[in-house]
This record gives sequence, structure tokens and C-alpha cells, in this order.
Amino acid sequence: MTLVVSMLVFTACDKNNIDPITEVDPGPDAGAPVITIMKPSNGFEIQVPEPITSVDIEFKVEDDIELDKIEVELDGVQIASFENEINDTFLDYRIVTREFNYDNITTGDHMLTVKATDLAGNTSMVVSNFSKKPPYTPLFNGEMFYMPFDGSFTNLISFDEATEVGSPGFAGEAKVGTNAYAGAADSYLTVPTDGMLGDEFSASFWYKVNATPDRAGILVIGPEDTDNAGYPDTQNDRTSGFRLFRENAGGMQRIKLNVGSGAGDSWFDGGAAADIDPASNEWVHIAFSISQTEAAVYINGEVVRQGAFSGVDWTGCDILSIMSGAPRFTGWNHRSDASFMDELRLFNTALSQSEVINLMAQGSKIFNMSFDGSYVESVSKTDATEVGSPGFAGESYSGINAYAGAADSYLTFPTDGLLGDELSATFWYKVNATPDRAGILVIGPEDTDNAGYPDTQNDRSSGFRLFRENAGGMQRIKLNVGRGDGDSWFDGGAAADIDPSSNDWVHIAFSISQTEAAVYINGQVVRDGAFDGVDWTGCDILSIMSGAPRFTGWNHRSDASFMDELQIFNKALSQTEIQAIMDN
Repeated sequence: MTLVVSMLVFTACDKNNIDPITEVDPGPDAGAPVITIMKPSNGFEIQVPEPITSVDIEFKVEDDIELDKIEVELDGVQIASFENEINDTFLDYRIVTREFNYDNITTGDHMLTVKATDLAGNTSMVVSNFSKKPPYTPLFNGEMFYMPFDGSFTNLISFDEATEVGSPGFAGEAKVGTNAYAGAADSYLTVPTDGMLGDEFSASFWYKVNATPDRAGILVIGPEDTDNAGYPDTQNDRTSGFRLFRENAGGMQRIKLNVGSGAGDSWFDGGAAADIDPASNEWVHIAFSISQTEAAVYINGEVVRQGAFSGVDWTGCDILSIMSGAPRFTGWNHRSDASFMDELRLFNTALSQSEVINLMAQGSKIFNMSFDGSYVESVSKTDATEVGSPGFAGESYSGINAYAGAADSYLTFPTDGLLGDELSATFWYKVNATPDRAGILVIGPEDTDNAGYPDTQNDRSSGFRLFRENAGGMQRIKLNVGRGDGDSWFDGGAAADIDPSSNDWVHIAFSISQTEAAVYINGQVVRDGAFDGVDWTGCDILSIMSGAPRFTGWNHRSDASFMDELQIFNKALSQTEIQAIMDN
């Protein structure tokens, strides 16, 4: 009976002119499998309140002939495997896509590895590094929304995900962190405005403009245009909410803000002062603030337009659009923005110019240690090395605690990623005049001429040394910077003196560029001057609150003073920026 059926099938195929199935020789195996990891992307950061969380894993493996086995490892431990001979796992033997969720992701750095082997024994391996960061701490009071775009569209304050419209993406570069938003045609994000809307509102972000298309919406909270309901191309009710957008202005891109007051709308157009040159291909800081009496627009911390108005009205404003005017502001074709955006923050207060400048400065911060009960550096999430028995003050200028020095005690930190043509540091300091001299911050080389003599280390040809010395009962702050061929001194004399009997917190800062250096106390310049630029030869460690181990020749050892809010930046901060950091 089987034979008859087989012959009938063969005859039927032949009569209908359908070729019989013919085995085709695939040829020799030309190479190893090709692996693509879609999730988590390299550099992806998870930031949620839970101490242990999960991660979505998605990958694709392709081979020219046939895959045999795929293995997935997390931090060197296998968490999944797929083989083509077990339960017919591979429905397609050449192209395999897998997606699953894996739990038990703890705070810290992680490495996902996908290995694939084909039938010829060729093996490939691809790695994606990601991390789980501690919960985010808002920078200022009133910060209600923070989206860093480091591989996700998550608001790190509420931990809510934005809704994706179209195919918004990531830039593969960032002003801060590991990634940024990258716009695409007909693509943007939306977020519900629940809890966002009040008498005051501000926004701050970094922006790299793409002049194509020549106009676009950037941030919009507006009402549905009910007069044009059903007509998505003509939505343009400006009586409430706001619209931040850009337009071509003679080849430049001009930033404009429109705010609805209920009875009408007010324009904040800075003209040429609000222009960005798209040819510069640079990150620009943009911010705006809205109160019940005025609104202001800032570019790189400068006011480009400010004016009085009667206050914002929020009627019908239920969604925020990010990087498009759609769906509520399309009447003038302000649609999706193909530019890059990074570090989007929203506030329920009207930011001052000083606060905006501080936010802008934070974009260059590469090191932050708050001393709130630990010595963890919050940018790299790395714990400093403790030498001796450094402690905590039980008080602070900001936060819940500060560093307290002790005899023969200090912190060290590797300088990887800290050293460049420019560097600045800021911190709060409460001086203890015993001992009467001490190192405060030092990045310097080993004194090889005195190798093996820890008490005489004093090679000042590279790096810097910030320290203090007794000056008639006062404590004088001094900076020494190595140029490679020698060193330069920045000693402000009496202007750089701190009275230890005052028992006050004092703000100290310094900046170093390739042409000059400056020292600041409480935001005022106490010494500045020209020099030929810093050299970093042999500068592999930062010492905090001691000259040891690299600057001990003049007995600038451990400092028993208090330090709080130590920040380091990869630029030479201006006095305005230093004052803004101090004031906020």
C-alpha cells in the first residue's frame, strides 16, 4: 500500500511539472559563525532600586553551512546552551536567534559571552560588557526625571520606560556615560506627564544637532488640537504646555521656545544668539526654565532669550514627546529630530542660571567622591584603596558624612581615565592645623632617584601637588604643577590663607590647562598664571588627603582635616563654573 501511495505522489508531481527535491551540495565550510549580541548592548547600564535584578539577553548567530552548538556564559559561568541534535533545538540550522531573560544580576560589572561552533568545528566568541549601577541620586532638589540614554530609555527616578514610536536608537557615543539617544525618521519617545506639571518647570540636556531635517521638535508637552482632531499633520494648539524646537536660520539651527498661558502663547526666540552651527559637530548644552512670571532659554549656560509672561497653563497636557513635535506639534512640520541627545533632566523648579551652569559643568565630571559612609567613586563605581585608618567626620558640608583624616592614613585611586590636557578639582575642606603641613591632593611620579626612600619622594617634573603649610598661624594653600622639563608654582601668598580657628567649611578648587593654572578659595582666584602645560609621565595614582607616597620630601604627609564632595573634571573649569558648583 505504501508503494502505491509513493508512486501516485511521484506521478502527480511529474504531471504538474514540479521538480522533485534534489539534494544540493553546500560546498566547503568557508568560516566560523558570525555572532551579533543585540541585548545587552556593550556598555549597557542597569539602574534600578532593587539590589538584584534581571537582564534581557538577545543574540543572533549565522553560519554559511550549519551550526552545531551555542553556549551563553555570564561572568564565566554557563547560563544557557543550544544544540541542533537535542529536541530539534535549531529550526533553522544556519541562522539562529534566541531571546530570554536572566535573573540574579547584582550591582557591579558583568560580562556576557556567546560562543558558537559549526559542524566543521569552527568556533566564534563575542563579548558584551554591561553593568548594574546603584540607584540614581538626583543632583538637585526638584529633579523629577533623568534619562541618561545609556542603552535604555528608562527614567532613572521613577524607573518607568518611555514608549518608543518608530525606531529610535542609540548614538554609539555620548557626552556623558556610555551612550546617547539617536533620532531617526518618524521616531521619538513619549512619556506620561503624571506628577510633572506644576507652577514651575525646567529641562536640561546635551545636544548634538543634525541639520537634516532642517526643522524638528525637541521637547514638547502640549494639548491635542481638538479643532483639527483626526488630522495628525495639522496639530498646533499652543494655548497650553510648551514646545522647544529648532529651525533653519541661514544654515544655522535656531533654538526656540513657545509656552502656552491659557489665553494665548508667548514666544522666546533668541534670534542669532540662539543659533547652533551644525557644521561644528559638537555637543551643546541646552536648558530652559518656566515659572509663573518668566521663561528663559540657555545655550552653554548663557541666556539667549529671557522674558516675562503670565505663567504656563497645562490644560490637556498629558504626554511629553522627546525628540519630535509629534503627535501634538506637527502643523509647521516640526517632526522627528535625527540629532543626538544625552543626559535629559526635568525639574519641577525654575532653574537659575547658576544651576544651569553647574549642570553643564557636570557633563565634564570624571570623578566624584561624596564620602557618605564609603570611599566609593561614583562615576566608575570603584572603591578607593585605604592606607592606614582613614575615617569619617560624623558631619558634612553636603550629604550625610565627610572624610576625616588620621595619622599615616589616606586614600589612593588609579589615574586611568583621569589624565588629559586639562583637569580641574573642587571640594569642601575644614582645615585642622595639626600637623602644620600636609598634602591634600597629589598625582605625581615615583622619585626614581630616591627609589627605596619613601621619606624623600619629591619628583615634581610631572603631575601636580596641592598641599598646605603653616604661614604665621594661618594655613596657606599651594599648587605645584610639573611641565616635564621642570615645575611651576602657584602660591597665592596671604590671599590663599585659611584661618584654622574659624572651624568653617571652605570651598577649594584648582584648574590646569595647557596654557595656565589657577587656584580658587570660596570661588575667588587666589593665584593664577601662565605655564607650558602639565606633563603626566609616571603619574599612575591619585593620593587623597596626603602627599604620600609620591610627595613626602618636605614632610607633606597625611592631612587630619575634613574633606567633602571631591569632584574632578576633564576640563579647565571657568571661575563662573566653579562658583556655580560651590553655590549648588
